[in-house]
Amino acid sequence: MHEALAQVRRDLGPDAAVLHIREVRDRWLGLLPGRRRIEVTASCEVNVPSRLPRRNRVEQPVETAPRPKPPARTADETGNAKLSRQVQGQLSTLQTMMKDLCRRSKGDGHGDWPEEFFRLFTELLDAEVGEDVARELVERVRGDPSAEGLCDPVMLKARAAGLIEDDVHVSGPIRVTPGRCRLAALVGPTGVGKTTTIAKLAANFRLKEKCRVGLITVDTYRIAAVEQLRTYADIIDLPMHVVSTPREMRETVKRMDHLDLILLDTAGRSPKDEVRIQELKAFLNEAGADEVHLVLSSVAGARSLEQTAERFGVVGTTSLILTKLDESNGLGNVLPLLRNNGLPLSYLTDGQNVPDDIQVADAHRLARMILQFD
Repeated sequence: MHEALAQVRRDLGPDAAVLHIREVRDRWLGLLPGRRRIEVTASCEVNVPSRLPRRNRVEQPVETAPRPKPPARTADETGNAKLSRQVQGQLSTLQTMMKDLCRRSKGDGHGDWPEEFFRLFTELLDAEVGEDVARELVERVRGDPSAEGLCDPVMLKARAAGLIEDDVHVSGPIRVTPGRCRLAALVGPTGVGKTTTIAKLAANFRLKEKCRVGLITVDTYRIAAVEQLRTYADIIDLPMHVVSTPREMRETVKRMDHLDLILLDTAGRSPKDEVRIQELKAFLNEAGADEVHLVLSSVAGARSLEQTAERFGVVGTTSLILTKLDESNGLGNVLPLLRNNGLPLSYLTDGQNVPDDIQVADAHRLARMILQFD
């Protein structure tokens, strides 16, 4: 239902009126029932009455003067009046259906939300926030004493952003200590942008922070990845080593311990491949990594993000990096990960440009991005 209403909102605008909703089923070969669908009839031209309770509306004074006799109705006017009565009846049915939907979906008897809270709920759904999380946020906003009496949609949205901000934990950037070599590794599934993120970090620490930086890659499964990183290393003038065994890892790290920062690029691993995950763990143990950043794509589904983070936890992940924010239609899908996984967020990336398109994670800014504040 909420997907259908969200589509109406996108296609016809926030002021569109829903005239009729019904459930239909496709027929396979004209006989067997197929998938269930929701059919919505909507218009942006029909003027519908307010859904607010009558006590919240200003009553119009009763007109006592005699009204002039209406002119005779034409056939078209009579048809329009009949259509108007049908629309009013359908709207009444729709309101009952929506109240029942909210009540059943909540399951706790508090489904009758005021208009402004229902609008906040639909905006959260538009931002790709899951239905359960969106409902919880709306109820938390309603239960906030400081939000009592608020009707401004922007203020309510700001309250929800504040709650999201409280749920997002950040770790800050990689911290380099003078006189001590720090090793930060990036791990994650294939195709999330680890190598490009490594290049961005290396360029920023070398060019902006003036640190002595070195690169190590164990991504020998993809020749293109090695060549890509080597190209960046040549441009930035950084030492780079390719490692293929845990023993080589230990020796390489020892040769580079005079540097301020070593960035370790690893091969993408499927979170379902336990053998490869254990192999990755052996490399990290030999490297003695101080930080292990799990790189995840923000375009992945909420459940996939949580499962991936859980399975990579065995290698000793310490923080998260979210990539491809520029490719995502909404960031609400990352909320369950940030709230439930326990790993703080270190960096965000939103493009392919090196050394740009990377920023230290900020809870306030991310919360506003999730709720699509301008």
